[in-house]
Amino acid sequence: MPAVLAAALSACSSFEQGTRNLADALTLYRPEVVQGNFVSREQVAALQPGMTRLQVRDTLGTPLIASVFHAQRWDYVFTMQRQGVQPQRYRLTVFFNGDVLERFDGDEMPSENEFVQRIGRERKLKVPALEATEEQLAKFPVASSPADDAAPPVAETAQPTGSYPPLEPAR
Repeated sequence: MPAVLAAALSACSSFEQGTRNLADALTLYRPEVVQGNFVSREQVAALQPGMTRLQVRDTLGTPLIASVFHAQRWDYVFTMQRQGVQPQRYRLTVFFNGDVLERFDGDEMPSENEFVQRIGRERKLKVPALEATEEQLAKFPVASSPADDAAPPVAETAQPTGSYPPLEPAR
């Protein structure tokens, strides 16, 4: 009886280790979630007090939040969650006085290049060398194409000025 009990307990521990190793080997798929419009540092630099709402919309795009209760304020919020990359969150609020941009406030925005580098995944690709030596190239002689051997040269006919060349060669 003690031998059976010891065998049963050792089986439980190996089963538990096996499920841990299996869980470590499997990664669950998490969908990429992107919300809002990304606003770059270059776009924020283009904002100038005194711009109209239309000019701001042309520069930054449509705001994510344009509330009826806060008609003098547009909020640009961008969030992105992607597997294997740190979550990205940026906020910019634009304030208007009537139809004219008064001021703007928000996070320090990355430039477009910085943003692309932040969201890029680290991939280690093994790229083969794409160089061939003269000896390797000599193994593949250049063959003449059959079209060059079969077709005699076509005599060019004089075309009147202002007309198009014929669609088919002369026979």
